[in-house]
Amino acid sequence: MEKAKARYDYLRSFRDQYLQTALEAARLTIPYLIRQDDEDGTKSRSQLKTPWQAVGARGVSTLASKLMLALMPPQTSFFKLQLDEAKLLEQEIDASVRSDIDLSFSKIERTINEMISASDDRVIVHQAMKHLVVSGNALIFMDKDQLKIYPLNRYVVDRDGSGNVIEIVTRERVHRSLVEPRLPKEAARQMNPVGDDGESASRHEDVDVYTHVKRDNNRFVWYQESMDYVLEKSFGKAPLETNPWICLRFNTVDQEPYGRGRVEEYMGDLKSLEALSQAIVEGSAAAAKVVFVVSPSSTTKPQTLAQAGNGAIVQGRPDDIGVVQVGKTADFQTAQAMMQGLEKRLGDAFLILQVRNSERTTAEEVRLTQLELEQSLGGLFSLLTVEFLVPYLNRKMSALQKSNEIPRLPKDLVKPTIVAGINAIGRGQDSDALTQFMTTIAQTVGPEAIAQYINSDELIKRYAAAQGIDYLNLVKTKQELAAEQNAQQNNAMDMEMAKQASSFAAVDQQAQANAAQQI
Repeated sequence: MEKAKARYDYLRSFRDQYLQTALEAARLTIPYLIRQDDEDGTKSRSQLKTPWQAVGARGVSTLASKLMLALMPPQTSFFKLQLDEAKLLEQEIDASVRSDIDLSFSKIERTINEMISASDDRVIVHQAMKHLVVSGNALIFMDKDQLKIYPLNRYVVDRDGSGNVIEIVTRERVHRSLVEPRLPKEAARQMNPVGDDGESASRHEDVDVYTHVKRDNNRFVWYQESMDYVLEKSFGKAPLETNPWICLRFNTVDQEPYGRGRVEEYMGDLKSLEALSQAIVEGSAAAAKVVFVVSPSSTTKPQTLAQAGNGAIVQGRPDDIGVVQVGKTADFQTAQAMMQGLEKRLGDAFLILQVRNSERTTAEEVRLTQLELEQSLGGLFSLLTVEFLVPYLNRKMSALQKSNEIPRLPKDLVKPTIVAGINAIGRGQDSDALTQFMTTIAQTVGPEAIAQYINSDELIKRYAAAQGIDYLNLVKTKQELAAEQNAQQNNAMDMEMAKQASSFAAVDQQAQANAAQQI
């Protein structure tokens, strides 16, 4: 078995060009996202330089937020559980039973979405989107309880000709005290010689821990290695569909194992804006500086002028004193005009100008955001749904099924479907389709046709399933409606009988009164 460190060093040579581009992109936008590593693997201690302009940072944050909102909207579900139509034809499931199944699926969806909302997954996904926009790459590891993100300078990847991941090696700096208990005992004794003071000379150092992930037929297997030794209890495996290692790309290029970021596409505009911003700031500082000059032949002494307070009286001639001014106003205006053009283009590229402030995210806003992303970024959004949402959902459902928080679903009959995209906004799409259907019937055939042909009970069930509402004990059942109808009929009969009895009593009294008058 080849060492993980050797594989990392070998694959790192193919990553260098992408990493250098990513470092430059981070320097122009958000420098702390990706930092330059030293040769020994420790993080550089040099202070990060802040860009002269904030357009790049704002653009990255805005685009990352919109991507996260479109992929995992907080108010609607980005997936739905569906029955396989082919299997349905074979099973011949009744329509009413199917509606009940849809309601059960809706409950499961709410449980999954509640678990996602209770976790910090969206925070990590938002951070991953930033890395995608800047560097074009990000690696997410789905642990049992939380997500972990690896920037481009902390992992290497190899793909096959179709773009499928076949190998991943990550590198982390971990404190030595956390690694030593997992080393083989003989390795720990050999590598930690005890000094005269009875203490290991290197016990306070950080060491590199490599995680080697490799595809093995229809599964992924991985282990951890440190100081050329395999760590104990570090082996893991998972099927392809529930693989916890999710390797993301922003833009794909054929035969390239790494992606390309959005910032790389507009690197020229960002560099130009950076240079102009620096020139404007430094030029403005120079222009704002006030310097008085005194003629050499003047009787006015510079020291006297400098020490004079506001409103002081000094001896001298005003003509001997002048102010140095920077005559670059026209140049500043030209630079500012160019900056405005650059900011406009970058605002369109990173969707800055289309930001909508709202306290509550609606389904229509999600749909418009998804449409905006798809129109502006081509097939990127569709790519992320396949490379991120599908494995994320499969892994999340597998973990919840193992913990018995959701029931196990038959794989051959039930399939989760991603509905995040320009043509779907969760189950709200089904609700809109039902509303449009009912409106069409009322407009073409007439409102009376709805009462004649539409099953109201089934319609209510489908609306509840489409909007993810648990209608149990909310909507009256057929038995409850029948009982209420019988009760109303009985009450009506009782009232009618009482009315008749009252009429009979009145007739009898009138007859008695007439008989008394005759006597």
